[in-house]
Amino acid sequence: MTLHADLSVQIGSFALNAGFDVEPGTTLALLGPNGAGKSTALRALAGLRPMSGGAITLNGRMLDEPGQDLFVPPERRSVGVVFQDYLLFGHLSAVDNVAFGLRARGQRKRDAQVEAAAWLDRVGLAPQARHKPRQLSGGQAQRVALARALAIRPDLLLLDEPLAALDAATRIQIRAQLRKHLDDYEGATVLVTHDPLDAMVLADRLLVVENGSVVQEGTPVEIARRPRTDYIAALVGLNLYRGVADGATVKLDEGGVITTAHATTGAVFVAFPPTAVSLHRTRSEGSPRNTWLAEVTGIEQHADTMRVRLTGTPDLLADVTTAAVAELLLSPGQQVWVSVKATETHTYPS
Repeated sequence: MTLHADLSVQIGSFALNAGFDVEPGTTLALLGPNGAGKSTALRALAGLRPMSGGAITLNGRMLDEPGQDLFVPPERRSVGVVFQDYLLFGHLSAVDNVAFGLRARGQRKRDAQVEAAAWLDRVGLAPQARHKPRQLSGGQAQRVALARALAIRPDLLLLDEPLAALDAATRIQIRAQLRKHLDDYEGATVLVTHDPLDAMVLADRLLVVENGSVVQEGTPVEIARRPRTDYIAALVGLNLYRGVADGATVKLDEGGVITTAHATTGAVFVAFPPTAVSLHRTRSEGSPRNTWLAEVTGIEQHADTMRVRLTGTPDLLADVTTAAVAELLLSPGQQVWVSVKATETHTYPS
């Protein structure tokens, strides 16, 4: 049930080019900003978007190869899809929605309903089996859509922003339940999301897509620890810079110099969290620090701290307490000294 995808899709001036493999029992998340090409990739895998090149193979079976004029239509692919808006049939009950795919594959009505009821029980919705979609909460509708996709026992499961339609409180609960169902699923799963938490919790590997191209691939831990683009750094909450290292000194591409804890040479990334940044009214003295003057451009609530945006050489984000904001009288336009200990920085090859 291994998926091998070499996707090439041209839509007007936009081009998607992405290649990846997904092993049985694992989940790959396509993570990226809006317009990056994530949903285009998902629709190509489902057979809902024609490819201009490349190939898709599932469990040794070729599904799509434009160069050989080969295309397997969606209904003949062993693929289950959960769309962002779930797309449940409004006139059918939950159990009939789940049974729909089974009936479409030729199963007798009674047998399909018995199997569908078992799937609803598996996702905790046996009491809602006769409810219509309008009688279901968002989380319940999501689970019906998941049961419908899994009931046909697909070799490949595709999830398009499966938690996007849920409120924050419901998302926490459904995310945990979805992870359990994915752990039990034996096929390959491809998840599309722009939410880093969904990707980190649900996926075994991440494929980061920007402007139609793959910019980074790895485990959630690898991606979070070593981001390679500003988009990823912002998602995982790190200050990220490119530069050239000469020993423990890195000359940054955007200007400025940062001293690191470990010596290296050549092109590198330097990263550190906003919590590693200290703000001061006057230049900080004492232990070796990276210190420079910066101007406050914005202050906003961030979790249980205040996130301060600063322009300088280089620009950066700092997370400080509410008390620190009051003590320093921070406001947009104010100049402050920023400092970062060398031991708080993380350097890796670019």
